[in-house]
Amino acid sequence: MAEATADLDHRHLWHPFTQQRDWCDAEPIVIERGEGTELVDAEGRRYIDGVSSLWCNVHGHRHPLIDEALREQLDRIAHSTMLGLTHPGAAELAARLVELAPPGLSRVFYSESGSTAVEIALKMAFQYWQQRGGQHRRRTSFVSLTDGYHGDTLGSVSVGGIDLFHGAYGPLLFDCHRVEAGDAERLERVLELYSEEVAAVIVEPLVQGAAGIRVQPPGFLRQVRRLTEAHDVFLIADEVATGFGRTGTMFACEQERVAPDFLCLGKGLTGGYLPLAATLATERVYEGFLGAHEDYRTFFHGHTFTGNPLGCAAALASLDVFRLEQTLLRLQPKMRLLAELLREVAAMPEVAEVRGRGFMAGIDLGEHDPSLRLGHRVTIKARERGAIVRPLGDTVVLMPPLAITKADLRRLVVIVAASIRAATAAASPSGEAQPLPRAA
Repeated sequence: MAEATADLDHRHLWHPFTQQRDWCDAEPIVIERGEGTELVDAEGRRYIDGVSSLWCNVHGHRHPLIDEALREQLDRIAHSTMLGLTHPGAAELAARLVELAPPGLSRVFYSESGSTAVEIALKMAFQYWQQRGGQHRRRTSFVSLTDGYHGDTLGSVSVGGIDLFHGAYGPLLFDCHRVEAGDAERLERVLELYSEEVAAVIVEPLVQGAAGIRVQPPGFLRQVRRLTEAHDVFLIADEVATGFGRTGTMFACEQERVAPDFLCLGKGLTGGYLPLAATLATERVYEGFLGAHEDYRTFFHGHTFTGNPLGCAAALASLDVFRLEQTLLRLQPKMRLLAELLREVAAMPEVAEVRGRGFMAGIDLGEHDPSLRLGHRVTIKARERGAIVRPLGDTVVLMPPLAITKADLRRLVVIVAASIRAATAAASPSGEAQPLPRAA
């Protein structure tokens, strides 16, 4: 089975964020099933899911409550459009999300991915100001953070700031003011100069994930909210990666008591089961789209699988698991353990820096010749030892499911530390693995 899958994959598939020439030269791991916080390949080998299947798995694979919720929903209906119709799951989930979200967020618009959740927030913010008319029509630009990542659709790419991912698409993108994360003074200057042209400021609260798990200074998010309020500019909080307990609270915004105008959710919304995303907005935004049919103030945006009943069932069940298993309360000692284990990793001579918040951690191996692919070498060594991790360049990311046991958390960090040593040692004889001088 594994050989047949690998052959079909190499002949027909095109993988995300993957150089296919290298991919087709290697034998892939074929994942056949998941059990708890482990993945099992076609040969029966087990791996700790150290990146939550791309940052989305929360309660582990095949959680019985979520599995049962999906079976029950399948007995009713798998999908029904929300254009002109509604269904119980979508309505109930919207109410549950509003109850959990920061105050003031009262409306929920569904889509299928974090990127589309952001795209919706950008379009809503833009259209709101256009419909206000007059001088508000000048509000056509956005402010985002340097090294930000908000997805891969063109609007989301426009407010992204990682040149490796986004630079090639420059001619297709709209302009965006950029501010370094943590530089509230710079943001204040930008808003003083351009607030009459700015529709919204967009941030990843507390942690920039794809930038290499870059942690913002305490209080920065609170300052961003103060400045956006002072200049009557919308704040979009992209919690696709940080939401659903990843930083220790249900939403990262809670930690600085920030209530944004838009909250973008994805990844962990369904516990990692199905593609479902949500954009939450305030009543002020919602009311800006109300009017007579002939006013054409409708938000003309939608997706075929908006509010998919199966996705909503999984999301509702995931929220039930949070409550029944006290997921956030039980996460706190595991966060402390992870921080303690990573202090030992940070002291390793092969490691330049360890960054993180809650259950988001990045182990920076320093700057190396990109052709060495040291981060990738670490992931290969980790697989040999029984863990799946994924690098961002030469930063090894750890983002295990919140449900991981303390024993497996220790084992995961031990595996990664050993893999860093092995990968560095294997590359060192020629001198290739020696860090390059850091830029001033």
